Amino acid sequence: MYPDKKDPSVSVVIPVKNEVSKIRACLEGILSQTIPVKEIIVIDSGSTDGTQSIVREFDKAMLIEIDPATFNHGGTRNLGVNLATGEFVLMTVGDARPCNDKWIENMLAGFTDEEVAGVCGLQVVPHDRDKNPVEWFRPQSAPSIKRYAFTPEELEKLPPEKMKEICGWDDVSAMYRRKEILALPFRITTYGEDAIWAKEALMSGKAIVYNSAARVFHYHQENDEFTFKRTLTTSYFRYKQFNYIPPLLQQGLIANLRLVKSIWTANPFGFRANWKWLQYNLAQRRSLKKAIIVFSDALKKGEQELDIVHTKYCGKPPIPQKQTN
Repeated sequence: MYPDKKDPSVSVVIPVKNEVSKIRACLEGILSQTIPVKEIIVIDSGSTDGTQSIVREFDKAMLIEIDPATFNHGGTRNLGVNLATGEFVLMTVGDARPCNDKWIENMLAGFTDEEVAGVCGLQVVPHDRDKNPVEWFRPQSAPSIKRYAFTPEELEKLPPEKMKEICGWDDVSAMYRRKEILALPFRITTYGEDAIWAKEALMSGKAIVYNSAARVFHYHQENDEFTFKRTLTTSYFRYKQFNYIPPLLQQGLIANLRLVKSIWTANPFGFRANWKWLQYNLAQRRSLKKAIIVFSDALKKGEQELDIVHTKYCGKPPIPQKQTN
């Protein structure tokens, strides 16, 4: 638990749209924590499925409705931070739920000193029948707290792979000192506001912490087109922000055998379900590989071609802008 305060003040910010099947579990999980929250700010960008009615059932939930056209991953979260009154602001999404009642307690445990501006947890996949068994959470080590701090010069000298790893921030499970996020708000961007913030926080001399014990359940099943576009946008963003170039995905016999093993040894739901998941994962790998090849081929022709290709497949590139008041 946070060492300097017995009763920390925590606000929660949740952007939502059409999460009627998940939002109740999300809110109930937050309200069942060992550390009570001061308020839950739910920012709804045009739900039409009954999400808003469920939110209104919870006394601690403040429902803020915005025009869907104004939603922005960075700007909308900045709105929530400005409305919050807690010393700490916890970010998540409407289709996530805490893995246990110590999620907030574990988040606060990461604020080991006053230089820590934010703490990031994990999003993990539960062992449910309707979720891809290849993605099921199988921890390989005990939870740990990792603190990072650098001078700007040290940060800039990091290899792209390490920079990507250290700035792999995730607003599905992240907590901030409110004063720090007000001083360094999220960029106005269509993608990656969390990773951009992590890099800028480090560049400003602050420390960031990862606590793998602070976990939420979160899962999206994707079709081939979505996986292709998500991978292409992610690759584009990481290259622009961290100069990271993804390696080509290997798809040989050994890789496929490992895939079969991971499904058949983990999934207790029978041959038909296993076969379905095998076909799903093979299709996902083809989409991943296609996206990385498209990215690599475009980059070989120059950054202008990369911008054109990204726009062709994914629309407007995620170019971050500073918050303006």
